[in-house]
Amino acid sequence: MSKVGISYEVLRWEEKVLIEAVRKVGLEVVPLHLHNVKLFTDPSKRELEEGLGGVELILQRAISHAIALNSTLVFESMGVRVVNNSTSLAVATNKLWTLKKLVESGIRVPNTAVAFSDEASFKCAELLKYPVVVKPIDGSWGRLIALARDEEELRAVLEHRSYIPSPTMKVYMIQEFVKKPGRDVRVLVVGDEVVAAIYRVSNHWITNAARGGNALPAKVDEEMKEIALKVAEVVNGKVLGIDIFEDPERGYLVNEVNAVPEFKNAAAATGIAIHLKIAEYLKSQVRE
Repeated sequence: MSKVGISYEVLRWEEKVLIEAVRKVGLEVVPLHLHNVKLFTDPSKRELEEGLGGVELILQRAISHAIALNSTLVFESMGVRVVNNSTSLAVATNKLWTLKKLVESGIRVPNTAVAFSDEASFKCAELLKYPVVVKPIDGSWGRLIALARDEEELRAVLEHRSYIPSPTMKVYMIQEFVKKPGRDVRVLVVGDEVVAAIYRVSNHWITNAARGGNALPAKVDEEMKEIALKVAEVVNGKVLGIDIFEDPERGYLVNEVNAVPEFKNAAAATGIAIHLKIAEYLKSQVRE
């Protein structure tokens, strides 16, 4: 029986159902609590971590972007394949890197500017035209995203960021405010298939489910499907959550890509067994 690992920090609903789904499709599953494992870059020391022997593939489910990426790098150095791989995780972890890859591939994204000082930020905002959205280049769940309707508000946002002791807070990623219809779309891709999609609806301009957005089943037309699959190809991801805005004039704009997506709300809203889709994909990637 082929052996698949699931690396995690916290056993959330997603991880629990994934473990059961992997067993259901006939694979042996090895839960790997990343706060407890001992990992060595030398492949010959792989057996020092109990359970890793014979593991062909690991599904990465860490919450922390840093832990997800760095544990994946070590797993790969030990000769174990990981979904998603380190390249995909690195690109998705950095919002600017993601946008760079998407823009290079001709995928439409919100108009974005980058500055490294307050004065340059004010000039960027003037060119984009207020209101603008200021975002960190990393992070998730809609955290540390701010709307600035004029220079005074932007100045306050930048001042607050200056007190956060993180080098990435000195990178000012400024985007146009997209006039979306009170919702965005989260598309879930597994392998080369769009398996589910939801609208995240909110009266607040931030529609992320972690910030109170309500999940409703979304209709995926052919254009959205093509965009989502192209994004997956561009970032080399196999299990992704892709966030898409609906712009009234330009159509679909890809906002962000999540390489360790949560899917509890999507599963509840659509009734689709997303965890089973992921397990079936993992099975297709290991030896019979």
